[in-house]
Amino acid sequence: MTTPTDVTARIDQLWIYPVKSCAGISLNEAELTETGLAYDRSWMVVDGQGTFVTQRELPRMALIQPAFKLGQLVLRAPGMLALHLALDAAEAPLRVRVWDDEVDAYDMGDVAAQWFSDFLGPDAPVDLKRLRLARFDPAVRRLCSLKWTGGRESTTQFADGFGVLVTSTASLDELNARLARAGHAAVEGRRFRPNIVLGGVEAHDEDRLGPMHIATDEGVAVMEPVKPCARCPIPNIDPVTATASPLVGDTLQTYRADPRLNGAVTFGMNAIVLAGDGQLLRVGQSVSADWRFD
Repeated sequence: MTTPTDVTARIDQLWIYPVKSCAGISLNEAELTETGLAYDRSWMVVDGQGTFVTQRELPRMALIQPAFKLGQLVLRAPGMLALHLALDAAEAPLRVRVWDDEVDAYDMGDVAAQWFSDFLGPDAPVDLKRLRLARFDPAVRRLCSLKWTGGRESTTQFADGFGVLVTSTASLDELNARLARAGHAAVEGRRFRPNIVLGGVEAHDEDRLGPMHIATDEGVAVMEPVKPCARCPIPNIDPVTATASPLVGDTLQTYRADPRLNGAVTFGMNAIVLAGDGQLLRVGQSVSADWRFD
């Protein structure tokens, strides 16, 4: 395998978000699977019709903090006792919807449903008072958009559309420099919910990378950025307080309108896994890529 030579970077941060749209976990190492990082978006909150629910509707989801302990997913939230879920637990089959996809999943039971309803329901619209927690069925193959993958079949779990989101430290620094010039405080990169944060590159170099080769202990993992990540209002939500301000989105609008998505504001790149299923990614590992010209 020829090693790309145009760009040499490193992994600065690794993140997973076990429950879609809840807080993330910063990791020193993470297992790569064909759908992305292990346990990323493996669970999802749904309404009574099985439709996914996110911070767009319920900003307080940002305050739900997951952790892994002794074979369990542990969820904590202000004013709530911790919810413990066995990593292999699954109850009744449940049909759920995430964007345009309907897939088979598993309901996580009445205790989990009550926990999420109790924490999120009081401030929720009437149709979101009663919530349930779903677990992705690993037997399901949820395909990423073939338009953006070039016809190659790649899968993801409950992520919006692709298995891995790549940003860079420099891209966040650029945003914060612009905020500072306007007299505003810096924001944290976790607002953008990346999986891999690259160091050693210039701002938004991730937009122009071809397949990324990551040197692991087991060999080489390969993932390819395929689609710019269009940004909804979630980066406007402070992950510490769950309060929203349009400041981040308004600032990005001044310099990140992306012609590849008809002028939508983008930040980061959605990527697919090409090789390396089962390998461990670690902070500090070397990443090499060639520039993409298209």
